[in-house]
Amino acid sequence: MTPDERILTPDSRVVTPGERIDLSVVVPAWNEADSLPELTRRIALAVAPLDLDWEVLVVDDGSVDTTWETVERLHVDQPRVRGLRFARNYGKAAALAAGFAAARGERIVTMDADLQDDPDEIPDLLARLDEGWDLVSGWKQDRKDTWVKNNSSKLFNWATGRMCGLRLHDFNCGLKAYRRAVTDRVRLYGEMHRYVPALAHLEGFRVTEMPVRHHRRKFGATKYGWNRFLHGFLDLLTVYFLHARGTSPLHLFGRFGALFGGAGLAISLYFLVYWATGHPLRVRPMLVGGLVLIVMAVQFVSLGLLAELIVAGRKPEAAYRVSDRV
Repeated sequence: MTPDERILTPDSRVVTPGERIDLSVVVPAWNEADSLPELTRRIALAVAPLDLDWEVLVVDDGSVDTTWETVERLHVDQPRVRGLRFARNYGKAAALAAGFAAARGERIVTMDADLQDDPDEIPDLLARLDEGWDLVSGWKQDRKDTWVKNNSSKLFNWATGRMCGLRLHDFNCGLKAYRRAVTDRVRLYGEMHRYVPALAHLEGFRVTEMPVRHHRRKFGATKYGWNRFLHGFLDLLTVYFLHARGTSPLHLFGRFGALFGGAGLAISLYFLVYWATGHPLRVRPMLVGGLVLIVMAVQFVSLGLLAELIVAGRKPEAAYRVSDRV
């Protein structure tokens, strides 16, 4: 086993030799050995006219095919192609976090490895960054996906925009361009890769979108299943609670506590007056319901206080630290 074949985990220490360069193209890859040679060739053709110092950083997210061997061969033929390797599949958010940590570029472009994203869009994405934007997200206007995936994405994008205050047509497009400040600041874990534009927006960065071409998958099959919908919804709640309401979670949970507590106290007060006026007080469903509402109010306020402690102790550093390989 050569030094370049050592297996990584997202907790490995970061080692990024060399000075900053102009551009890094970060490509998360899971079982994409067939796509990588064509993808890296097309990236090189797209970036060559820009006269930039650039690199392609492929993050092998625990592939079980020959993805890593393909990266090694590409590195020999094209030294600008570098690679990171995970011991197992950690997910796209971890792969992006690893790529951001190891990338040397002052500007970073991310794209999927399945050839559905078009490398010819890279110059236009960089041009939009030069206009003063911090993050430019691709917008797949003519998606080459299934009807279910297309329409569920529309619902997802609408809900994300409503909850986070950033209206984009396509939050989860893999093709994006970032300034280094954004990738250094935004924290990715779980499946937060879907919300990078929202996270950047909530951190105060300028975010926009740009229509991009989208192609049908050329090799293999999609890696996403039905569980992505549940995970996406839960992660959206996380973004909303920890970021949109991160300054004071007690204000959010306290509203529910006040609602339940007010209703419970009103019911209890009614029965107290009822008993004080000489009526016999017996155990009734409404009385029990009022007491339950008061208990729920105490729980919501307690949850808000715990969330305050968590938010107060949060640190903004990156969630994953990894090592360079090739």
